[in-house]
Amino acid sequence: MSHPQSKPQHAPPEIRRLWKSDRQLLIGHFLGLDPATRRLRFGGLASDEFVIKYAENALSIGSVIFGAFIDDDLHGVAELRGLLKTWPWSAEVALSVEPSWQHEGVGDALLNRLISAAQNRGVKKLHMQCLRENRRMQNLAKKHDAVLHFDTGDVDATLATPWPTPMSVYAELFGNTRRYLNTASHMTD
Repeated sequence: MSHPQSKPQHAPPEIRRLWKSDRQLLIGHFLGLDPATRRLRFGGLASDEFVIKYAENALSIGSVIFGAFIDDDLHGVAELRGLLKTWPWSAEVALSVEPSWQHEGVGDALLNRLISAAQNRGVKKLHMQCLRENRRMQNLAKKHDAVLHFDTGDVDATLATPWPTPMSVYAELFGNTRRYLNTASHMTD
């Protein structure tokens, strides 16, 4: 009797902030995206040279970037950009998750961390722009109560954030408390 193959179980992703010292990891992540995922992430065709230059400049003072690490390997990246440009503050969100890790909650975990980071910095509106065919990004935005505006070739999602709280500071630093507590309780079973 054969048993259906199931996906191996992994611990929840470790979400941590990326720093300038992580530049090569970021470049490697973007270069490692397959052509379709890279196109969805950058809103069109993006050469290796463009991706390298983008990654080299991404870790600037006006952005916060988080990475999703599974088994110590970077599989997803979330960016909060434009923090120094407007008042009341608004910022842009961009996400990329390797195809083999999509549908595993990685994008949601990254977006949750970005929302907390934005909230803690007084950002009142988050903007997520994606191609019209990027249904995963649209569904993720809807899950977080974003308002979607459809244009000819792309979609702009706007998400309002509340004022900072002690829990939002904790969530930015350590992630989803409930997930941590559930994982810890299963370890003691």
